[in-house]
Amino acid sequence: MNYVDPIRSTKKIHELEEYLKKQCIRNMIMFQCGIYTGLRISDILKFKVADFKDKDSITLREKKTGKKRTFEINPILKKSVEDYIVNMEPEDYLIKSRQGFNKAISAAMAWVILRDAGKEVGIENLGTHSMRKTFGFHYYQKDKDIETLKEIFNHNDSSITKRYIGITQDTVNFAIKNLTY
Repeated sequence: MNYVDPIRSTKKIHELEEYLKKQCIRNMIMFQCGIYTGLRISDILKFKVADFKDKDSITLREKKTGKKRTFEINPILKKSVEDYIVNMEPEDYLIKSRQGFNKAISAAMAWVILRDAGKEVGIENLGTHSMRKTFGFHYYQKDKDIETLKEIFNHNDSSITKRYIGITQDTVNFAIKNLTY
């Protein structure tokens, strides 16, 4: 399994969003679902139109942990999804595959989409988990609230959360880079 990074630059996030939007609006929606919810790709791909239509919040059972989670839909994500689902049926998958009848794309296809888009806009080590890590990284940068982020991610310890979003490595890199004698 390859290690993936969060996208630390907001400029790069917007470049990636624009690239994905031009490529296929569905791909941009998938990316926004990841960076505005902090969910794993396995949970994002389960979304149906009905999960968002006329809703302000979402309740789901996380696939990996089995834990129930409820959260408000970010206004930016809500607007994007509302525009995207106008002509879709409630039972349609949000991130719908072009293959077969009403199935979501696979996690492997999501990874390919993001990896290739990352290469196009100059982002290395990009994968599906980068969306979740990007959510966490930017949440932490904004609020420095590692305890709430730990709860959002269902981590047992805040040190795990810091390492997961790359804060621990950033701190180590800064310390080494700025060491002088």
